[in-house]
Amino acid sequence: MSIPLLNERDINFLLYELLDTESLLSRPRYQEHSKEVFNAVLDTAHKLAEKYFANHNATGDAHEPRFVDGKVEMIPETKIAWQQYAEAGFLSAHCDMDAGGMQLPEIIVRAANAYFSAANTATSGYSMLSVGAANLIDSFGSEQQQQLFLPPMREGRFSGTMALTEPAQGSSLADITTTATAHEDGSYRIHGQKMYISGGDQNLTENIIHMVLARIKGAPAGVKGISLFIVPKFLVNDNGSLGPRNDVALAGLLHKMGYRNTTSTVLSFGEQDGAVGYLVGEPHHGLTYMFQMMNEARIAVGTGAATIAYQGFNAALDYAKGRPQGRLPDQKSAQSKQVNIIEHADVKAMLLAQKAYAEGSLALCFIASSLFEDSQTADSKSARQEAHMLLDLLTPVVKSWPSRYGLKANELAIQIYGGAGYIREYPVEQLYRDQRLNPIHEGTEGIQALDLLGRKVISQNGEGLKLLLIKIQTCLAAARKHDQLAEPCEQLARALETLQTTTQVLCAHLATETNKTLANASVYLDMFGRVVMAWVWLQQADIACRALAGNPHQEDQWFYSGKLQTARFYLLRELPEVEHQARLLQRFDSSALDMDPHWFAVN
Repeated sequence: MSIPLLNERDINFLLYELLDTESLLSRPRYQEHSKEVFNAVLDTAHKLAEKYFANHNATGDAHEPRFVDGKVEMIPETKIAWQQYAEAGFLSAHCDMDAGGMQLPEIIVRAANAYFSAANTATSGYSMLSVGAANLIDSFGSEQQQQLFLPPMREGRFSGTMALTEPAQGSSLADITTTATAHEDGSYRIHGQKMYISGGDQNLTENIIHMVLARIKGAPAGVKGISLFIVPKFLVNDNGSLGPRNDVALAGLLHKMGYRNTTSTVLSFGEQDGAVGYLVGEPHHGLTYMFQMMNEARIAVGTGAATIAYQGFNAALDYAKGRPQGRLPDQKSAQSKQVNIIEHADVKAMLLAQKAYAEGSLALCFIASSLFEDSQTADSKSARQEAHMLLDLLTPVVKSWPSRYGLKANELAIQIYGGAGYIREYPVEQLYRDQRLNPIHEGTEGIQALDLLGRKVISQNGEGLKLLLIKIQTCLAAARKHDQLAEPCEQLARALETLQTTTQVLCAHLATETNKTLANASVYLDMFGRVVMAWVWLQQADIACRALAGNPHQEDQWFYSGKLQTARFYLLRELPEVEHQARLLQRFDSSALDMDPHWFAVN
């Protein structure tokens, strides 16, 4: 029996019960669509993902890309998958119809891409980056840049990357040293090296469009002196044909623990006369522009983490249902029949945790995608602004929570398999390795934590946080109508009060005791995320209670009961951890901050 990519029943629940995606059809941009069109798109994505992506997930892991005679060699299935994805129109699915797109809502595009990342997270990485790079040019590029680069990128002839990280600087973008020198023809010459560039070279497309952060000679220090440049692998003539090879060299491939079929590269710009680059927008505004692509990527990383966790859960559930071992504690006779391990309470607890992490993470990412949609197409300006503020606040959680707890879910999947989970003949070993990248790329957990506590919760006088609190209180009011949710509601109300108090205490000291306040920012991020996830699950539980009251048929009864039980499990067993975290935060624990580097070890 093959393991399902996700769960179609759950996808429908999230889209049409939790988020009411069908209501988008009343907005002018989507009036020519229908629910049937949305579902047809998802069905196409599901089928393509199963046929062209899942078929080489293990093969791409076992036979990762190679650097041979200065070029990248990859298994052929990867290029076939790219072509199928492009030909089906998914690279431009979000674009207007008059621009060659399908004019689909963000939430439908995100749900479709969830199938591809569930099938093969490594191969799906190329399209995620390419769409983000094209969106960047669409938003901030000149008309000439848009005409030259967007059509081939959206057709799949060109791909795109984001080139930020440098070998010596890592995530410290303020200290990048890649330089850009103005040329007499209006272009620039780029010199420097970038590292960990996913998709930085491959044999899938005719050309690769690198979105490169660099510092123009004489620019101010720090992030205010960073500019953004289009640097193609091959120069592009005015008629769209390929010109000569640009001065961008593949210095080597990096060999990774997971995500192996996504090339990770070291790129050298300007080893000869300088790589030709084209300034995007205004000088010194590059990081501001790049944040669009980074934030898109953060939601995509969160979604990818959710789908890998989902795959691990599906696999572990299937294994637990069919693996007989041992007997229940009250069965004393050795002659009694063994039970499948899904009957054991400890295994049930591990499966419940996986279900909470995987389904909860996917729901969170869909909520974020729905907020992005509202920020663009909601009926009123105030609704668009509110959606933008709420999404801005939640983005660090959307990236970090699925990455952290998705990894924990995949660890639990291995535990359920036992020794079999540790060997490569079973899928959960690769899933764990693939998942391990997600807490790192597009901003580590520490970076997301500093962003949340140091910036997002205080942004615009805390308006985003106020909006979130109102939404959680509204959810609590609705859920309190159900007797089954009385105890979970009480737990969330208490946790919400704790979060508010802790946030107030920390923000009061943020300006005067910055280092001490932010020393435990990662603890705050986790506490904040726990409360957000409790809200995500309580919304689902409220819907489940209402549905169960209508006496649905048995399969729906099982589905909604599973939602309700998982919500109770999460809110009663996982959420209370915020109380301990709050005590640590409110006393400004400085045990880590005060640790002298010399004290770690004396050789």
